[in-house]
Amino acid sequence: MQVLPLLAVRARVQLGAPLPFSVRSADKTLLLATGQIVYDEDQFDELFERGAVVEMEELKAAFGADDPLFAPPRSTAPEVIPAAVLPQRWTECAARVAAALAPQRDERRSALALAARNVALLVQRSAGVAMSQVVRQDEASEAHYGIAHAMNAAIACQVTARTLGWSEDEQQRALHAALTMNLSIVDLQGRLAHQVSPLTANQRQMIDAHPLRSAEMLQEAGVDDDDWLAAVREHHESPDGKGYPSRRPPSSELGQLLRFADIYTALMSRRATRAAMSAHDAAREIYSMAEGSPLCQALIKSFGVFPPGCFVRLASDEVGIVTGNGDKAYHPRVAVLTRADGQARQTPVWRNTAHAAHRIVAVLSESAVPIRVTAQALTSAIDSDPC
Repeated sequence: MQVLPLLAVRARVQLGAPLPFSVRSADKTLLLATGQIVYDEDQFDELFERGAVVEMEELKAAFGADDPLFAPPRSTAPEVIPAAVLPQRWTECAARVAAALAPQRDERRSALALAARNVALLVQRSAGVAMSQVVRQDEASEAHYGIAHAMNAAIACQVTARTLGWSEDEQQRALHAALTMNLSIVDLQGRLAHQVSPLTANQRQMIDAHPLRSAEMLQEAGVDDDDWLAAVREHHESPDGKGYPSRRPPSSELGQLLRFADIYTALMSRRATRAAMSAHDAAREIYSMAEGSPLCQALIKSFGVFPPGCFVRLASDEVGIVTGNGDKAYHPRVAVLTRADGQARQTPVWRNTAHAAHRIVAVLSESAVPIRVTAQALTSAIDSDPC
């Protein structure tokens, strides 16, 4: 019986509606029959924690064998992937990452390779759209935090490795390491994102042990890349020796890049106990802790002070979205989506924010934008950046 983890098909589960497939435990015991209902996120999280899976044959019967979920890795050249399908491709990519990181995953090594290829392909197709995935972490998103964080950290590491001029092999190693650095606590991360009570002693123990345990799980899956494994073990170590689990300065440059990407992307994620930090403030936060690290500086340079995907208000009272870095850090390219009176424009207009009349005066949360911007519209604006 070939199965996928329930988390891999999260987008196909509509809360409060009949299930189009049955749900089974990790040992294949039936938990919910086709037509039964998952009522809320708590029930879904409980199923996930039990290692719930779905039979592939049932998925194919429900959605058709041609559904993107069953598609083999695509060999399409990045430049010919239409902008209109990029949001869908990112959704498919998230499902592949979820499948690769699921607890007790069989054939984890090949699943990780597939997930990493999908992330790399989409970053290569449009780094701006990829970075916007990190910046725009939608508060209403139903994505599991552990899966979303792995993808965001992987994106951050790959674009930074490119900025640093690392080789293709080094870039791929950075992407793989970022995807897997929290492998042993993916499910715990999902619970903690909604938890308001203090950590339990068991949760604290799992967190303290996760760099070493994640590396062990990778070795058990057949990973023998010493640099990849070392980076995972050391991604919470710090130069002052106050990190964990070894309490000594790291020997791995990649491990330190993972550390910065981990913190930077986590700061932009909403938790039950705090609001998400803006990309601008997150960059300031990691810069203050990095003590001039060239790795941290490269990460901030890659995303920019105002990364792609940020909503901003200009001095002209127009609202737009950042589509790319400009000549100077504080003067990014912006696609204006509204007029000064807040009315939507039919098509974006690009503004040079180096001009006083169009300088950025505020960074806006998505909820503060006067119009609704779909994922397709946002992707199109970033992808059609004239520069």
